[in-house]
Amino acid sequence: MIRMVLQEVKRSENGTDDDDRYFIKDESVMTSALEVLTKISSNNRIVLMAKGDLIPNAVAVANIVTENMLKGNSSIQDIKLDSVISNESGQMTSNIEITLLKN
Repeated sequence: MIRMVLQEVKRSENGTDDDDRYFIKDESVMTSALEVLTKISSNNRIVLMAKGDLIPNAVAVANIVTENMLKGNSSIQDIKLDSVISNESGQMTSNIEITLLKN
């Protein structure tokens, strides 16, 4: 049985991203997967981050990297989900962090 726990996603307040973080952009998932493959080759760990409509792209990139590009040599360590409600508009935005490890 898989147990999932919802945890708050920590956001960087200074706007700089760490070497082990990759923010999913609105581009081809294969382009993102190649960039993630390059980063995970040097770090052995990467955290995919996405929000809103880009969450399915983050899941697709994680699957492409772990199931196709690094099959048997990588795994998904952790998945964190979070939602934030805007004070101005009251709109809810979901966020996801997917931690990938290279074995």
